[in-house]
Amino acid sequence: GELDEISAIAEILAEEADAELEEEFYARAEKLSKTIEDYQTFVLLDGEYDAGDAIMTIHAGAGGLDSQDWAEVLCRMYMRWTETRGYAVKVIDELPDQEAGIKSVTFSVSGDYAYGYLKSENGVHRLVRVSPFDAQGRRQTSFASIEVMPEFPDLDEIQLRDEDYEFVPFHSSGAGGQNINKVSSAVRITHKATGIVVTCQTDRSQLQNKETALRMLKAKLMDIKIRERLDTIEQIQGNKNNIEWGSQIRSYVFMPYTLVKDTRTGYEEVDVEAVMNGRLDGFINAYLKYITMDKAK
Repeated sequence: GELDEISAIAEILAEEADAELEEEFYARAEKLSKTIEDYQTFVLLDGEYDAGDAIMTIHAGAGGLDSQDWAEVLCRMYMRWTETRGYAVKVIDELPDQEAGIKSVTFSVSGDYAYGYLKSENGVHRLVRVSPFDAQGRRQTSFASIEVMPEFPDLDEIQLRDEDYEFVPFHSSGAGGQNINKVSSAVRITHKATGIVVTCQTDRSQLQNKETALRMLKAKLMDIKIRERLDTIEQIQGNKNNIEWGSQIRSYVFMPYTLVKDTRTGYEEVDVEAVMNGRLDGFINAYLKYITMDKAK
């Protein structure tokens, strides 16, 4: 119906110039184009867990302060993107550095199709810029690894016994007053068979943090089982914590030119600042089309 009306306006403009009507034509045409694009993308969200929530973890790579700062910049980018979507974000664990940036951060993203959209971000993100930490103003390359997994609705098939993991309480590193400084409310759990480590310090209660950490561990094991196409959880062997490390998916270049390019899809944006402020939909849409075409092959 909207297309018919826009076409009718086009016919009128073809016969007689009208500045006000022309402005309406372009505004409505642009809005319709965006609506069609959104629906085309939405149709591609057909994965088993696409409709649910997501858990994101950002790890700074090798490179010291530059990589830690880059990890924090990426975290801010995703926070701004979630705001545009109206998603709820909860920080589960954060390890800040005393000098600059963050060593790692884990947070949940809740909202319709959060995982479906964010699964495109799984992998290594590369930054090229003039380092703000280099007195000589030299160009540096930094890396950060991003892990995205769904919040699985049912984790009952994963049974964890006390002897399957090592549990270590520790003092929370974030703000929170004297209670957090005095009480070992944060927890670290290491899965003995795989070496997977999860931490949680979002709550004041050690018990709540342990329950959250165990859910995260189960989710990681389930995620590996699915991606490795394994029949049972018991088939998971070795340290799978860095399973995606080394799979560079996107480069962000600030110098000598500005460009953000996805190495998988070829999609790119020259407005780096807009991307860092959360304009990620182009990359997400391109990835969803890319994996759909890959499945078709």
